[in-house]
Amino acid sequence: MRGTRDLLLKEAKIWTTLEAKARAVFGAFGYMEIRTPVIEESSLFIRSLGEGTDIVDKQMFTFIDRGERSITLRPEATASVVRAYLENNLVNEMGFVKLFYMGPMFRAERPQAGRMRQFHQIGVEAIGSQSPHLDAEVIALMAGLLDSLGVNGYNIKINSLGCPKDKIALADGLRAALSNNLDSLCDDCKVRFEKNILRVLDCKNESCRNSVRKIFKGTGECLCAECASHFDTVKKALDGLKVNYTLEPYLVRGLDYYTKTTFEVTHKKLGAQDAIGAGGRYDNLVEGLGGPAKGACGFALGMERTVMALDELPVLPEGIYLYFATMGPDEYRLAFNIAMELRAQGISCELDYEGKSLKAQMRSADRLGAKYTAIIGEDELKNHTLTLRNMSTKEQRALPEHEFIAEIERIFVK
Repeated sequence: MRGTRDLLLKEAKIWTTLEAKARAVFGAFGYMEIRTPVIEESSLFIRSLGEGTDIVDKQMFTFIDRGERSITLRPEATASVVRAYLENNLVNEMGFVKLFYMGPMFRAERPQAGRMRQFHQIGVEAIGSQSPHLDAEVIALMAGLLDSLGVNGYNIKINSLGCPKDKIALADGLRAALSNNLDSLCDDCKVRFEKNILRVLDCKNESCRNSVRKIFKGTGECLCAECASHFDTVKKALDGLKVNYTLEPYLVRGLDYYTKTTFEVTHKKLGAQDAIGAGGRYDNLVEGLGGPAKGACGFALGMERTVMALDELPVLPEGIYLYFATMGPDEYRLAFNIAMELRAQGISCELDYEGKSLKAQMRSADRLGAKYTAIIGEDELKNHTLTLRNMSTKEQRALPEHEFIAEIERIFVK
């Protein structure tokens, strides 16, 4: 299906390797995994993301189910995580909580490099704190994750949208600045001017971006004293952590729920659509979905785009440990039974299921990256031995059948 793709063999192993590294980084920061459904009631995203956003107006996969309910494939994970936080009473049981997720998201947009209609994100949500140091920690976590994954040369851009009152002042100031310059905007931005004017700042049309920058100085002048202080603390904390960043006064992101700190990470290898990931603070989303007032902050990285930004692909996990190559039905039955015993001990084993010749089986062992091959032919069966071959050194030796499993377990744990 156009806009989707399969992850096969080596590529799937690359993703598994990156996900394992991400889990290690998240664990060091105290994050726990959450898994939410890929389908949600459409109202969840309309309420949280905001009408007038491109995601809600143009990109959601929405359908009516048999119960006449409007259902949407999740276009992002934050709203789903907050819903789960409230519905499962984590708000009362844990209060402040750090959660991470990995999984597919869906947007009905034109497929492009690094963004299919089904794409994948790795992200975090820290819910239950207003502290500006949490913002800095989340940004530092994102930078540390990218470093751990092997992404070099990325650029972190940060900004502040302020509180809801600041966002109203920002919208009024932007509307006043653009009211006499509507002809310079694209057709989409003319609609955004009427429905959700802050989305103009998120337009990817270079002509619109240039026009806005000529007549509007950015979000900084609209911040109240409290929000300006919050942002100053975030920047000082990042400086103290030696996290490199760039101030971007026009950065608003494409979602309505953001307040105060917003950020984006880009990479030149991705071309015009250069964002690997993004995030920010969303202090009103929990309350907006029916919960108490709880501050929150998070980010998401696109897995496809992260892989594109890598200078080198990660070293893949080793192949199977032991391959059994056999020459007849009796030899095969012996190999099958021994393999099952070793698998029960956590030792990866494989054998032939296609009736291949011994020579072809040895080629299979090479292709699968087997560290050792156990050969069982007529002589081995007669002498109750197995020939163990080291696939790297080509050295081989005969082992008594009754000692074979113990010997494999011994060399496996070395």
